[in-house]
Amino acid sequence: MIKYNLICESDHEFEIWFSRSSDFDEQAPKGLIECPFCGSSRIEKAIMAPNISTSRKKTAIAQKKADGLKMMNAAADKVRKEIEKNCDYVGEKFADEARSIHYGEKPQRAIYGEASPAEAAELHDEGVGIAPLPDILAPKPKSKQN
Repeated sequence: MIKYNLICESDHEFEIWFSRSSDFDEQAPKGLIECPFCGSSRIEKAIMAPNISTSRKKTAIAQKKADGLKMMNAAADKVRKEIEKNCDYVGEKFADEARSIHYGEKPQRAIYGEASPAEAAELHDEGVGIAPLPDILAPKPKSKQN
């Protein structure tokens, strides 16, 4: 695969990936490539700078990744704290508890816990509103913190 920066007669710049470098040369004269902004088929290659990897660039990329991971972990921590604050942990009794709340046998409240895939499918089939909670967002119950 090769990526070309292209420009149309109206100076709109965009990029396209081709299977081979010769694909552009074959398709452009036939009018098979169009500008996504104006639909013009008068397309030329735009000037491209090579993507050279330097140690400074590698350091900047690593820092961006670290910053992004830090932000994601902070957001996940915030969600975990909200769940812990506003929901009751019911453990492996989740399916029974969710069903009891759904059918009005127990008062409405937010809960979280564990359910097998089969239990989750049954709850879904019954119309019980549930959603899976990724492990990274689930608070660690006090009974399992050891």
